[in-house]
Amino acid sequence: MAQEMKEAEQPEVIDLTDGRPKEYETPQQQRDREMFMQQHRDYMAKHTLQINDGSFMTRHHMGRPLSRTLSSPLVALSPIGSPQETQVPIAHTFTTGVVYDSLMLKHQCICGNNGHHPEHGGRLQSIWARLQETGLINRCERVRSRKATLEELQSCHSENYVLLFGTNPLNRPKLDATKLADLPMKNFVMLQCGGIGVDSDTIWNDLHTASASRMAAGCVIELAMKVATGEIKNGFAVVRPPGHHAEHQQAMGFCFFNSVAIAAKQLREKLKLEKILILDWDVHHGNGLQQIFYDDPHVLYISLHRHDDGNFFPGTGATEEVGTDDGIGFNINIAWSSGLSPPLGDAEYMAAFRSLIIPIIRDFDPEVILVAAGFDAACGHPAPLGGYRISPALYLSLSCFEYQVPFYSLNFFCFLRHSYDLPAICDCSQECVKALLGEECTPIKEEEMQRKPCQSALEVLQKTIAVQATHWPCIKRWAHTVGYSAVEAQQKEKEEVETVTALASLSMAVPHGHLQLVELS
Repeated sequence: MAQEMKEAEQPEVIDLTDGRPKEYETPQQQRDREMFMQQHRDYMAKHTLQINDGSFMTRHHMGRPLSRTLSSPLVALSPIGSPQETQVPIAHTFTTGVVYDSLMLKHQCICGNNGHHPEHGGRLQSIWARLQETGLINRCERVRSRKATLEELQSCHSENYVLLFGTNPLNRPKLDATKLADLPMKNFVMLQCGGIGVDSDTIWNDLHTASASRMAAGCVIELAMKVATGEIKNGFAVVRPPGHHAEHQQAMGFCFFNSVAIAAKQLREKLKLEKILILDWDVHHGNGLQQIFYDDPHVLYISLHRHDDGNFFPGTGATEEVGTDDGIGFNINIAWSSGLSPPLGDAEYMAAFRSLIIPIIRDFDPEVILVAAGFDAACGHPAPLGGYRISPALYLSLSCFEYQVPFYSLNFFCFLRHSYDLPAICDCSQECVKALLGEECTPIKEEEMQRKPCQSALEVLQKTIAVQATHWPCIKRWAHTVGYSAVEAQQKEKEEVETVTALASLSMAVPHGHLQLVELS
């Protein structure tokens, strides 16, 4: 919960063992509460959850408590319209797949006002409308949507967690009350808007959240399998609710099921892939992704995120968190600090890719690349949700990895994650799909190409290189480029190539047998 919230703004805890309305509630709040309690009647009758001390977070497995920090995304957005979905007929062979299902729009707060919630269905509607308006959908293959099975969800989450959040009260199997005690969540909360939440950020709709969450995970799995098996070349999943904050037994940060992690697990189990890369460029750290694969050498997790020395949500993802046991070195955090002084932009992200990410990925040589494509580092997101100034053009460049890495020979796909400013996410999604289709890139602004990374970003990159060089010696070669602008880096690389070419030409020009060895005594 945001530290700036006053005590009076703390969400009311709803004890699921007590159906009596509170005396200080308004008649409307009482009706809303009674509606919720009616929806949960089977749940309450079978599964008693005890009220706790109001803390909804569990301690992270590496020792740092997950807490609501100053960046808790509690901001107001205006409701938007709902463009109608149209089915695009497939008339020819495609290389880029797109998956989406309107069922995911039903996950909404029972207050009925999207203006109170940054993560809402209008995000998907706006993106889908943009892809239709620009004709990009017509050049993509529609991948059939489906819900994830309970078994698939359990590859990353516990059985009781899956039953609690993946089924509705009418058909929810009987839960073992003794196992329920192991779940960190002991209660729901009543939100300021009158709705219900798992915590102060993460809304819960007992009729639709489970289905929407399973649909999001299933769509990501389906797209991942099609790309990995070569049915399509790459793809983009327009899904919600997001997932990268969801841990083994903890829903948080708008997330219930960790769809990218589940997809990676399915690729490992069903296709026996040995090298999977998960690249997470969401401005928030993917604590769930890190936790699930922290000891796994087959999944390389790389995250660029605002960290601010642990003071930006969710507080995890420090540079020193590199993995454990066999997974040491396969967890890489580029943990930006210094807040918004200044806000980071394209220059800093290009430096990170040039000096760290690209060399490591080339060395790892993944069979599949999964991108948790959160666009909340883009221009337009206020400080609580990001505050950075990444351009849509940079996301296009990152999507096609034009920095020295021929990723079009690999299986590559993006999954929409956290993004809240509607114009920004539409622009960024459009650029990503254009990149996947292989269309011409929108150029990055010349001022960003000429600008060197700021001092705070330079220090973070140097620290990350120092920590990771033991595990990835390849980055030592590129360490000197961290302070260059993109233009300077390109010029230096051009000069090095010309030098090598000149030396090679000189060697070829010397006639065979005319070299003399002179021993200096």
